[in-house]
Amino acid sequence: MSGWPRRAIRTLIATAAKVKPQPSEGEVWNLNLDQIESHTGRIIEKVNVSLEKLGPSTFGFAAKTVLYSKLRPYLNKVVVTNEAGFATTELVPIRCNSDEVLPEYLAYFLRSQEFLSFATATVAGAKMPRMVMSDFWEFQVPLPPLPEQRRIAAILDQADALRAKRREALAQLDSLTQSIFIEMFGDTTSNPKKLPKLPIASVAKISTGSTPSRTGDDYYGGAIPWVKTTEVTGENIWSTEEKITEAGFKAIRGKLHPVDSIIVAMYGQGQTRGRSALLKVPATCNQACGVIYPAPDFLPAFMFHQIRLAYEELRALGRGGNQENLNLQLLGSFEILLPSLNLQNAFAIRIQSIEALKATHRAALQELDRLFASLQHRAFRGEL
Repeated sequence: MSGWPRRAIRTLIATAAKVKPQPSEGEVWNLNLDQIESHTGRIIEKVNVSLEKLGPSTFGFAAKTVLYSKLRPYLNKVVVTNEAGFATTELVPIRCNSDEVLPEYLAYFLRSQEFLSFATATVAGAKMPRMVMSDFWEFQVPLPPLPEQRRIAAILDQADALRAKRREALAQLDSLTQSIFIEMFGDTTSNPKKLPKLPIASVAKISTGSTPSRTGDDYYGGAIPWVKTTEVTGENIWSTEEKITEAGFKAIRGKLHPVDSIIVAMYGQGQTRGRSALLKVPATCNQACGVIYPAPDFLPAFMFHQIRLAYEELRALGRGGNQENLNLQLLGSFEILLPSLNLQNAFAIRIQSIEALKATHRAALQELDRLFASLQHRAFRGEL
């Protein structure tokens, strides 16, 4: 263990963390939990809204504020803001005293295994577990001198950049998949190859998920994968952030959707609506998702990639007031191409090689994640 002094988090705050950001061109950044990636602090999607559309449970924050998610702390969502905005009150703002602690250093520590273990065990509430804030503010953070904090943050930044490059490689492979689809079948909207087009409802069964009231017991912490709209990102789903219990599953009369079901996000903030994913494990999902079971005329992989490629067109079908949504009727009416099974198989074979490369990159990313966790552990013990 390092010989560095430890200080309570509450002693590291400079000024009031909540501010009133000035809107830019009539809109402000509105940050919610589902826009923060677990364990990395990466902003998945940035959503700007007008001041009038801000919910009542929000607060303003300044740039370089550390935001810590007190709701379900096991999800490990911590971010350092790069500009001012507004956030859900489920995020705790920490405005660091610059003479004591760097925001980047503190954020890395709050995402460390040491703090995560503490946070996971220090919660109140069964269905909506939240950090006990009185204990949070008293937690003792190892506090080396500022130059050492900068050095540690810089090393972790470099290691984190390697993980980012691996994610970028995965995104490039994803773009290659789309290029292959267009090469073989053409643009789905203009349909230059004059392939048959049919509504999804005529070639597949469509269902939806369900979400419990969260007032009962024994919901989270089970073994049944539960897909949220934020996990519907245009990829195969091999695992989920959260899992529910048998009791929770029965309480909502849940459906266990089989492998190769296609999940579509029906609503959600920002760019979520219209995104799709392909299940690779049996799972249930929340009520904001539609689920497609392709008929035998369609290979699931082919239908999924086609729906994913038509994201903007599908998204444009949304209806509603403040938040446009899809529904099962709109999803079912969406038309997709129906080439021969031979062509679908040819596409699937080409995609398999790309998926194999993606699996290699994912394995390498997992290894980088393990190495990063080891670096974090050593850094806060003074062993770097």
